[in-house]
Order: sequence, then structure tokens, then C-alpha cells
Amino acid sequence: MKVIVDMDVCKDHGQCVFAAPEVFQLNDSGRLVYESDVDEALRDAVEEAADVCPLQAITVEG
Repeated sequence: MKVIVDMDVCKDHGQCVFAAPEVFQLNDSGRLVYESDVDEALRDAVEEAADVCPLQAITVEG
């Protein structure tokens, strides 16, 4: 499964971090970092993260 975050849209609110901390983190500067190639076992958490993103910046493919 591929995770894509449009970093031009993302404003680092961090809601995705709460939904899927295995995939999304905020770095020391408060900027979002994430894994783009994610195991299928994390699909529910990643889809939840995409749903709770206030700017809908997260796309899940595959």
C-alpha cells in the first residue's frame, strides 16, 4: 500500500499521528514525516488517518 501526503496542502495539524503513529510522526521541528510504503496490516489505521486529516492531504493507493 502506498501513502501519499500532499505536503503543499498539509499544515502539520498532526491528527494523522494520533490515528496511525506507526506511519506518521512529527519531527523535532514539528513537521510531518511519514512512511510511504506501508504494510497492508496498517490499512485501517492509515485510512482513519486520511479521514481525520482536516485538510484531506492524505491519499492511500493500492
